[in-house]
Amino acid sequence: MAKPIKKAKTIKSVKKALLPKRLLKLPPAPAQPTSALVLDRLWKVVQSRRNADPSVSHSARLLGRGIGKVAQKFGEEAVECLIEAVAGRREALIGESADVLYHLLVLWVASDVQPVDVWHELERREGVSGIAEKAARAPLAFGVKTSKIP
Repeated sequence: MAKPIKKAKTIKSVKKALLPKRLLKLPPAPAQPTSALVLDRLWKVVQSRRNADPSVSHSARLLGRGIGKVAQKFGEEAVECLIEAVAGRREALIGESADVLYHLLVLWVASDVQPVDVWHELERREGVSGIAEKAARAPLAFGVKTSKIP
């Protein structure tokens, strides 16, 4: 049988009585809503660090090591993100997701991809079934699009 909840005198005491302890430790929500525009700002920072001193800029250090190393680092971060998701560790997943997004932006900078190009592609796909969109793509063979085999 569940323990009876004492009569709450404040909102804080209600939260404490009803919420799991892990949720009580979360920081308060920001005053202003956060938006995906943070990705555009971060891309600009990474872009500005392209020619910075690698001894003072992690982005410059990554970019200086070449596209292969940047891609490898992105892959490592993606795997870490997946591990946290499968393990059900929400807070670690949030942190790893931020790492994935940062390293994706570094990969875009290294590849001369602008965020707006990706946003346009997402808009183009908006409202289209994922199944239909994937079926419309030609299969890839060694990174080159080929015609579909009947």
